[in-house]
Amino acid sequence: MATLMYGMHQSLDGFVDHDAFRPDPELFDHFIRHTHQIKGSIYGRRLYELMHYWDEDQPEWTAAEHEFAEGWRRIPKWVISTTLTEVGPNATLISQDIEPFIRQLKQSIEGEIEVGGTVLARHLSELGLIDEYRIYLQPVVLGKGTPYFNGFRPRLRLKDSERIGDRAIRLSYVPDND
Repeated sequence: MATLMYGMHQSLDGFVDHDAFRPDPELFDHFIRHTHQIKGSIYGRRLYELMHYWDEDQPEWTAAEHEFAEGWRRIPKWVISTTLTEVGPNATLISQDIEPFIRQLKQSIEGEIEVGGTVLARHLSELGLIDEYRIYLQPVVLGKGTPYFNGFRPRLRLKDSERIGDRAIRLSYVPDND
C-alpha cells in the first residue's frame, strides 16, 4: 500500500510561495534524490501548472536542474482538476470521483506518492488520505502568502526531523488519531 505524503518547502512564518524563494543547493539536492525515490505525484491544478515547467529542457539549466527534470519526468503524475482539459507527458487528468480514485491508487502502488498543492492537500487531509506531512523550513520570512496548512488544521504528532545543509530542516508529522 502506498503512503501519501504532503510535503512542500515553506518560510519560517508558514507560507509556501515558489516565486518568493527557492530551495538552496543542499535542499534542491535533497529534492532531486527524493524525486528519484517516489513512485508518483498527485498535483492540484495550480502546482501542476507551475511544475509542468520541468517537462521541457531549458538551455540555461544547471546539471542539477537537468537531473531534477529527468526524475520528475520519469514518475507518473495524477493531476486533480475540474478546469484543465489536458495535461502533459506522463500525467493523467482526474476530474471526478477523486476519493475512490485516490483510495484505489494507494491500494495498487507500493512506496511513496507525494501530494502537491495546498488546496488539494486540504481536501485529501479532510478525507483522511494523507499519511505524512513534511515541512521543509527555510530561513525566510514572507509575512504573507498561501499557508502550508491552507484552511485545515490536522492533529499531528512529530515522526522525525532532519537537518538539510546549514539552512533547512525537514519536519515529518503523521496524523495523531488518539
